[in-house]
Amino acid sequence: MKISTKGRYALRMLVDLAENQGDGYVSLKDIAERQDISKKYLEQIVPSFNGSDILRTNRGYQGGYRLSRTPDKYTVGEILRLTEGSLAPVSCLECNPIECSRKDICPTLPVWQGLYKTITDYLDGITLQDIMNNENRLP
Repeated sequence: MKISTKGRYALRMLVDLAENQGDGYVSLKDIAERQDISKKYLEQIVPSFNGSDILRTNRGYQGGYRLSRTPDKYTVGEILRLTEGSLAPVSCLECNPIECSRKDICPTLPVWQGLYKTITDYLDGITLQDIMNNENRLP
């Protein structure tokens, strides 16, 4: 599994919003400048969060974005699932229950299940608040 630029930048964008939440709504232009990310790229990331309760938006002169929840209520896993899709290391784990015809005889399935569990447990155990506090835990 490789996290794309979209996923990495989305995480940086939300950390930036968390760090600047006291400023009210924050413009993508300001985030882009602080994070050295193209504003156009950030504009492509924002739709990934449509239909979720990740962001609040405000249009107009004082418009911009802010987090819908407190930073301790967002996990890295949640953010990456919205931007990357499944975090499963192999395609057979993307469905639950597993639909692979070999699932009952596959000798490697437990390896992939263990890796998937490690990935999800780790990423779901880190919040935006942890990142802000520099409390990224290693397994």
